[in-house]
Amino acid sequence: MKHLITTMLLLLLSITTQAQSADALYEQGKKLYDEKKYAEAVKKLLPAAQKGHKKAQYRMGRCYDKGYGVEEDNNKAFEWYSKAAAQNYHKGQYQLGRCYKKGKGVAKDKVKAFELFTKAAKQGNAKAQFALGECYFEGKGVAQDKAKAKTLFTKALADEKDGKEILQELKDDAAAGDQDAIAIKQFLGK
Repeated sequence: MKHLITTMLLLLLSITTQAQSADALYEQGKKLYDEKKYAEAVKKLLPAAQKGHKKAQYRMGRCYDKGYGVEEDNNKAFEWYSKAAAQNYHKGQYQLGRCYKKGKGVAKDKVKAFELFTKAAKQGNAKAQFALGECYFEGKGVAQDKAKAKTLFTKALADEKDGKEILQELKDDAAAGDQDAIAIKQFLGK
């Protein structure tokens, strides 16, 4: 009987530790990722992602998307973004939308991209709001509606966290000759 109780306590402790360890692994991995120590970050993020940690799944998607600490692999990036998005994680939804928009790891699907950008934008993701604005501006995945596009662009650019970065990316893309970025920049008077 004593052995059974000990075994049960160890099992319970193991379950609790596993749940905590996914969070701890993610936090350690995120710190390393932020320090650009990608190979070390992957060693922490991967086990957390495999345990179902949605933020770790998103970060693993980024690692495979950009080749951070692993060989770049659009299919694996798509898989990890899909797992994070399935848990309603806005960053995963936004990046998965980009995969569908660009055909990275999956066939292009403007409607699916629009749907994912919409989900992430509703959660306050400024980059998704801007991407959704692009969909409305260009009429890709949805009927063209420049009034909705302008509202979304304005909201995204006003975001305290990401607005300046979004505007800089728009300017950089326009300077590189991206015709869509040039048109949006002119439309917004930026």
